[in-house]
Amino acid sequence: MKEFSLLYPRNVKPDTKTLSDDAVNDLSVEFICEKLSGELFEQNIIKNIMINMERNPEVIRYRRDVFDDIYHFPSLREQIKDLLEQLAYLRELEKSTKDPTASPVWQLINRLQELDIYVNCISGIYKTLSENDIRSEGLLQMKEFVGSIFLESGFEYLQEDIKSMVSEISQVRSLSIGVNLDSKLMPVEVGIVSINDTKFTKPGLLGKFMEYSNKKNGIHSGNSFEGMTKIHTVGKVSGDDPLMSNLSRIITEMLGATVKQLKNKLAKYTNVSGYSLTKMIPEFIFYIRWADYLAQVSEKGLPLCKPEILDNGLREMHTEGIYNFKLAIQAVSGKQIDIVGNEFEFTKEHGIYIMTGPNRGGKTTLTQAVGLVFLMAQCGLYVPADSCSLSPADCIYTHFPADENKTVDLGRLGEESRRLSEIFAKASDESLLLFNESLATTSFAEGLYIAKDVTKALRYLGARTIFNTHMHELAMSAKEVNEQIEGDMKVASLITGIHEGKRSFKIFIAPPEGVSYAQDIAKKYGVTIDQLMKTIKR
Repeated sequence: MKEFSLLYPRNVKPDTKTLSDDAVNDLSVEFICEKLSGELFEQNIIKNIMINMERNPEVIRYRRDVFDDIYHFPSLREQIKDLLEQLAYLRELEKSTKDPTASPVWQLINRLQELDIYVNCISGIYKTLSENDIRSEGLLQMKEFVGSIFLESGFEYLQEDIKSMVSEISQVRSLSIGVNLDSKLMPVEVGIVSINDTKFTKPGLLGKFMEYSNKKNGIHSGNSFEGMTKIHTVGKVSGDDPLMSNLSRIITEMLGATVKQLKNKLAKYTNVSGYSLTKMIPEFIFYIRWADYLAQVSEKGLPLCKPEILDNGLREMHTEGIYNFKLAIQAVSGKQIDIVGNEFEFTKEHGIYIMTGPNRGGKTTLTQAVGLVFLMAQCGLYVPADSCSLSPADCIYTHFPADENKTVDLGRLGEESRRLSEIFAKASDESLLLFNESLATTSFAEGLYIAKDVTKALRYLGARTIFNTHMHELAMSAKEVNEQIEGDMKVASLITGIHEGKRSFKIFIAPPEGVSYAQDIAKKYGVTIDQLMKTIKR
């Protein structure tokens, strides 16, 4: 089976950069993956795809269209889920068929099961894709590819051979085992007396023996015989078990002719393998878990849209109704929450935002929201917005407050400066940079001094940026930076919101409101002149 992927078009190689651990943490990627699946191995699959950001618009559009099909056809998702169970079992069987320590009989049986599941999976995938009006290039190519297998004569003969071989091997239904005991009635030898084509039942020799042993004066007094005890084996008979290993060897010897005959039949299918099918398990898991969860988001009445992917180099983004996906997670979990959507864009006139506003006014929420929209869109997913178009970022770099443990050696200012330097060493003009309260942990004068130089460097770099801060003086210097430093992306002031004295969580391109933050903090802690005078009078 040729290589095939639902993440990449044929003959297109990955063009990715991996998010840093800081970016993964700042964008809450692991938290989101935990909401998508309760299985750790699935969380790791989803995370691995998400953090390796693909920048090629062709690949992103390819993924987006595949996701669109899977999202719009719930029945398709359910049918693929059934196939996933078969594919997972197929993967385990492949390990057994390649294990040289397994006995020939068990290798043969596992290979037979592998081919049988392979046939069922091919049939199931083709049937599933044929029953739905799929339109994506990825799923249409898969349908064409799987359908071509049906037209190959070898596949038709394989189905017939499997049916006949299953019939032959299933004739062995039971074994008669003889056990020799020593003088202390301890088992010392075991062997197979016969291989039978029927299962043991109570009537006959075994039934008579058990009836005898249950007599009051018999050797054994206990429960009456009601059936055989089930033995469960996984994949193969372990060579570490002497009894089962010996039984396996004897079965192989006694079924020598049958084994040889079946091996000869299977020999012509040595190149038939379900390995390429099992390689698609991670891709199916990624699309299905995301589609299931976004369906729940939609059921809550929250907007989602299929993003338009622009060409590289434009460095643009245009959205309406954008909101933070983590708020959608809260809504799905049952929390009553009012979500405020915003209009937001990156253009050359407004490409580097210095965002200011009151405490708890939504600066961090919006900063993270923009990062998640880029991340989800470039995975091919729907995004939390009414509408969205963007040119891909080659990577997302974040600079959020550092963990206390990471600042022991360098101090807060030293640690923040080191991380800023690393970001500029890696970022390009097609990157997305998200700074959240950067340089706020040092003195105001020191922080402002460094932040102004950082803003000038951002103008020179030309990468799309959100720099949210309480340093209103930094936002006031936007015009000065644009005049002093050459670059094709301008710095602009963005404010989040207070409307008629209340937090609106709406954003506006406008000059900073100066001391509004200080006034807000003063009111929160009761230290305005009016509040303090009332306190003194009391």
